[in-house]
Amino acid sequence: MSRSTTVTIDGPASSGKTVVGKLVSKHLNYRFLDTGSMYRAITREALKKEINLDDDIALSQLAIDTDIKLIPQDISGLVLVNGKKLLHELRNPDIDKSVSQVSSVSGVRTALVKRQRMVCEEGEIVVVGRDIGTVVLPDARTKIYLTASLEIRARRRHDESTSQGGRFDTKNIFEKLRKRDLIDSTRENSPLRPADDAVIIDTDNLSIEEVADIIVDLVGTS
Repeated sequence: MSRSTTVTIDGPASSGKTVVGKLVSKHLNYRFLDTGSMYRAITREALKKEINLDDDIALSQLAIDTDIKLIPQDISGLVLVNGKKLLHELRNPDIDKSVSQVSSVSGVRTALVKRQRMVCEEGEIVVVGRDIGTVVLPDARTKIYLTASLEIRARRRHDESTSQGGRFDTKNIFEKLRKRDLIDSTRENSPLRPADDAVIIDTDNLSIEEVADIIVDLVGTS
């Protein structure tokens, strides 16, 4: 796969990765892959099967055994898990609360990174996640790391939840994001951090369209 045909977008929760990544892929006519949906799918399966989330061995085996197919051409981020289509089911509060713990398991990450690389080998693609530029696709030419303050991210998550009929106060969301940042940035395997050669974009005062335009321009000059 050519380095120039891959765009990686990493960053913490609610930094805008997914919505920006979808827009960038649309502008470039690239495929889109939200790797977070894979970790959410494994978390959903673990909760459904009542697997102890402290059992790393069981979670790792679950990641190996679960048949996850991403349809990256579908900009909605559709996922097939054991043949069943999943999208909104991956965004419920129980999964939000548990996904960082599941995704911190080394065996889970190893299994899913292998699948992510296979999808990316198929051609031009925008990939979003937390370790894409550092671990999954370290040779990608265009690497982006989106960041935003906790306050802004909490407000975004609150607005998103409200638009979907949820009722969560901003203070509670703030604390959940803070804890998730801590887990993601301190885990032993693939901690959240920008790649050394990533372009860091602070999205606090930028619209989705403005961030997407910056990235598209970077792809054109890389």
